[in-house]
Amino acid sequence: MSGYNDTVNYSDNDTDNYSNNSFNDDGELIPDAVRFWVYLTFLIPSIICSLFVLYYLLWHRTLRQALHNHAIIIFLFIGLIYEVTIYPWMLYLYQHDGIWERSPFFCTVWIFIDWGLYFTQTILFAWATVERHILIFHYKWVSTKKKRLIVHYLPLVMLVLYCLSFYIVITFFPTCENIFDDYYTICIALCSFKSSGLYIYDTIVHQILPNLIVVVFSIALLLRVRHQKHRVGKSLQWRKHWKMTVQLLMVSILYLIFALPVTLMNFLHLCGLPYAATAKFREYLLFFNYCMMLLCPFACALSLPQLREKITNGLQLGRLSRAVAPMTATVRNTIHIETIA
Repeated sequence: MSGYNDTVNYSDNDTDNYSNNSFNDDGELIPDAVRFWVYLTFLIPSIICSLFVLYYLLWHRTLRQALHNHAIIIFLFIGLIYEVTIYPWMLYLYQHDGIWERSPFFCTVWIFIDWGLYFTQTILFAWATVERHILIFHYKWVSTKKKRLIVHYLPLVMLVLYCLSFYIVITFFPTCENIFDDYYTICIALCSFKSSGLYIYDTIVHQILPNLIVVVFSIALLLRVRHQKHRVGKSLQWRKHWKMTVQLLMVSILYLIFALPVTLMNFLHLCGLPYAATAKFREYLLFFNYCMMLLCPFACALSLPQLREKITNGLQLGRLSRAVAPMTATVRNTIHIETIA
């Protein structure tokens, strides 16, 4: 998300290069109208899907208590907050050609949600890819309440608190004066990143490292589960593990397609590649990166076999009802005619 949106490389003292997406130069590559309609097309179904999947996971006690679903539930909840705030604000801005006078406090809230929640979600999912190995291959580590508290619940709480605390401090309580400019989508440049050390830390720890963890541990999980199949065959336990793997891989693929390219680009910038050299390419990457949050609820829905079966059964029941209705009407008409005769 906009945490990737051209964070200023303060280490190069290039503060004038702070920009976001389509409002940073005269010759935008992706028109505002295109951005508006693409995001709007996915936004409404995505919100509905998020609510539906969250309801499904929370309503069923077995799914709610399953350890592998806890990170996904938090992941979806954070994404839902993002969808009902950042995207409507972006759509309003695109609809008005980037002209929107906003207060400094609103800009600060915007960047906190856009950076803080997005990176909280990314780091949380990175942990989910690591934890999935524990839940499948080292289940004894969470076999008791005490072990589940230490290995499962505590990391979830600590990661969420850490991420939110970090971005609350650097966003709302900076030791310097933030830069405001209504011309950009995010109308604030965090002055905290004037510290090259903090900028490098944020880029590596909150952007590069989590995405690499997602890719590496997702691929490793797939290989380990496939190896398990050859070793024990398609047992009931293996099928359960495979479903847990598929649930993770569906979202991991989105990170691989939409987030990893931006991560690699940020890594090149840290290595000294000028921002101007990737300006046009970066605009396309960031445009598609914003699509990832909108697609995550659909990936989560498709990864739940019980939910897929319920939707399929519902559709089949609907077709059957439509097919039975004309037959019932025909029978009634026939009975009515015979009665008259």
